[in-house]
Amino acid sequence: MSGERNGLDEREEQLRVGGDVRLVVPAAPEYLRLVRLTAAGLASRLGFTFDEVEDLRIAVDELCFHLLGDDDVGSGEPRNMDLVYSAGPDSITITGRTGLAGAVPEPSELSEQILDALVDEHAVSGEDGMVTFRLMKQRES
Repeated sequence: MSGERNGLDEREEQLRVGGDVRLVVPAAPEYLRLVRLTAAGLASRLGFTFDEVEDLRIAVDELCFHLLGDDDVGSGEPRNMDLVYSAGPDSITITGRTGLAGAVPEPSELSEQILDALVDEHAVSGEDGMVTFRLMKQRES
Protein backbone atom coordinates (compact mmCIF):
# COMPACT_ATOMS: atom_id res chain seq x y z
CA MET A 1 0.00 0.00 0.00
CA SER A 2 2.82 2.43 0.80
CA GLY A 3 4.34 1.73 -2.63
CA GLU A 4 1.06 2.82 -4.26
CA ARG A 5 1.00 6.01 -2.21
CA ASN A 6 4.63 6.70 -3.09
CA GLY A 7 3.78 6.42 -6.82
CA LEU A 8 0.90 8.86 -6.39
CA ASP A 9 3.14 11.32 -4.56
CA GLU A 10 5.71 11.14 -7.37
CA ARG A 11 3.06 11.77 -10.07
CA GLU A 12 1.60 14.70 -8.13
CA GLU A 13 5.08 16.20 -7.70
CA GLN A 14 5.76 15.82 -11.45
CA LEU A 15 2.51 17.61 -12.20
CA ARG A 16 3.39 20.44 -9.82
CA VAL A 17 6.86 21.07 -11.22
CA GLY A 18 6.74 20.50 -14.92
CA GLY A 19 4.38 17.85 -16.13
CA ASP A 20 2.95 18.78 -19.50
CA VAL A 21 -0.51 17.97 -20.78
CA ARG A 22 -1.17 17.91 -24.53
CA LEU A 23 -4.64 18.34 -25.99
CA VAL A 24 -5.55 18.20 -29.67
CA VAL A 25 -9.12 19.17 -30.57
CA PRO A 26 -10.93 20.17 -33.74
CA ALA A 27 -10.75 23.94 -34.29
CA ALA A 28 -14.45 24.51 -33.62
CA PRO A 29 -16.28 26.46 -30.89
CA GLU A 30 -18.02 23.38 -29.50
CA TYR A 31 -14.63 21.95 -28.44
CA LEU A 32 -13.53 25.02 -26.46
CA ARG A 33 -15.17 23.52 -23.37
CA LEU A 34 -12.48 20.82 -23.34
CA VAL A 35 -9.79 23.48 -23.67
CA ARG A 36 -11.23 25.41 -20.68
CA LEU A 37 -11.75 22.29 -18.56
CA THR A 38 -8.17 21.14 -19.12
CA ALA A 39 -6.83 24.56 -18.11
CA ALA A 40 -9.05 24.67 -15.02
CA GLY A 41 -8.22 21.12 -13.96
CA LEU A 42 -4.47 21.63 -14.18
CA ALA A 43 -4.59 25.04 -12.47
CA SER A 44 -6.67 23.58 -9.63
CA ARG A 45 -4.16 20.77 -9.11
CA LEU A 46 -1.36 23.35 -9.01
CA GLY A 47 -3.05 25.16 -6.12
CA PHE A 48 -4.42 28.18 -7.97
CA THR A 49 -7.27 29.95 -6.17
CA PHE A 50 -10.82 29.75 -7.49
CA ASP A 51 -10.54 33.29 -8.92
CA GLU A 52 -7.21 32.50 -10.61
CA VAL A 53 -8.68 29.35 -12.16
CA GLU A 54 -11.66 31.32 -13.47
CA ASP A 55 -9.36 34.02 -14.88
CA LEU A 56 -7.37 31.35 -16.73
CA ARG A 57 -10.53 29.69 -18.08
CA ILE A 58 -11.82 32.99 -19.44
CA ALA A 59 -8.44 33.94 -20.94
CA VAL A 60 -7.87 30.65 -22.75
CA ASP A 61 -11.42 30.76 -24.08
CA GLU A 62 -10.99 34.35 -25.30
CA LEU A 63 -7.70 33.60 -27.04
CA CYS A 64 -8.81 30.35 -28.66
CA PHE A 65 -12.18 31.69 -29.82
CA HIS A 66 -10.39 34.63 -31.43
CA LEU A 67 -8.10 32.23 -33.31
CA LEU A 68 -10.94 30.12 -34.66
CA GLY A 69 -11.67 32.85 -37.21
CA ASP A 70 -14.20 31.93 -39.88
CA ASP A 71 -13.06 28.28 -39.77
CA ASP A 72 -11.73 28.56 -43.34
CA VAL A 73 -15.18 28.14 -44.84
CA GLY A 74 -14.93 26.45 -48.22
CA SER A 75 -11.38 25.13 -47.79
CA GLY A 76 -12.59 21.56 -47.26
CA GLU A 77 -9.68 20.96 -44.87
CA PRO A 78 -10.55 20.30 -41.22
CA ARG A 79 -8.33 22.13 -38.73
CA ASN A 80 -7.15 21.16 -35.28
CA MET A 81 -5.93 23.15 -32.32
CA ASP A 82 -2.88 21.60 -30.69
CA LEU A 83 -2.36 22.85 -27.12
CA VAL A 84 0.31 22.14 -24.52
CA TYR A 85 -0.35 23.01 -20.88
CA SER A 86 2.93 23.32 -18.97
CA ALA A 87 3.04 23.38 -15.19
CA GLY A 88 5.74 25.42 -13.49
CA PRO A 89 6.42 25.71 -9.77
CA ASP A 90 3.97 28.63 -9.44
CA SER A 91 2.64 29.19 -12.96
CA ILE A 92 0.89 27.59 -15.88
CA THR A 93 1.77 28.26 -19.51
CA ILE A 94 -0.50 27.31 -22.37
CA THR A 95 0.95 27.24 -25.86
CA GLY A 96 -0.75 26.15 -28.98
CA ARG A 97 -1.02 26.28 -32.70
CA THR A 98 -3.58 25.94 -35.44
CA GLY A 99 -3.60 26.26 -39.19
CA LEU A 100 -5.23 29.34 -40.65
CA ALA A 101 -5.66 30.52 -44.22
CA GLY A 102 -4.91 34.20 -44.70
CA ALA A 103 -3.56 36.72 -42.26
CA VAL A 104 -3.45 36.24 -38.50
CA PRO A 105 -6.59 37.92 -37.14
CA GLU A 106 -5.92 41.03 -35.08
CA PRO A 107 -7.52 40.91 -31.63
CA SER A 108 -10.08 43.54 -30.81
CA GLU A 109 -9.27 46.21 -28.24
CA LEU A 110 -11.73 44.56 -25.83
CA SER A 111 -10.08 41.17 -26.31
CA GLU A 112 -6.65 42.68 -25.57
CA GLN A 113 -8.00 44.35 -22.41
CA ILE A 114 -9.53 41.08 -21.21
CA LEU A 115 -6.31 39.14 -21.74
CA ASP A 116 -4.18 41.90 -20.17
CA ALA A 117 -6.39 41.85 -17.07
CA LEU A 118 -6.53 38.07 -16.66
CA VAL A 119 -3.07 36.67 -17.46
CA ASP A 120 0.50 37.78 -16.95
CA GLU A 121 1.65 37.22 -20.54
CA HIS A 122 -0.03 36.53 -23.86
CA ALA A 123 1.10 36.55 -27.48
CA VAL A 124 -0.12 35.52 -30.92
CA SER A 125 2.05 35.17 -34.01
CA GLY A 126 1.86 33.43 -37.32
CA GLU A 127 3.49 32.59 -40.59
CA ASP A 128 3.14 30.08 -43.41
CA GLY A 129 -0.49 29.29 -42.62
CA MET A 130 0.21 28.45 -38.97
CA VAL A 131 -0.81 30.55 -35.98
CA THR A 132 0.95 30.06 -32.65
CA PHE A 133 -0.17 31.42 -29.33
CA ARG A 134 1.00 31.51 -25.74
CA LEU A 135 -0.39 32.66 -22.44
CA MET A 136 1.04 32.44 -18.94
CA LYS A 137 -0.61 32.87 -15.56
CA GLN A 138 1.35 33.15 -12.31
CA ARG A 139 -0.13 31.84 -9.09
CA GLU A 140 -0.32 34.80 -6.73
CA SER A 141 -0.91 32.95 -3.50
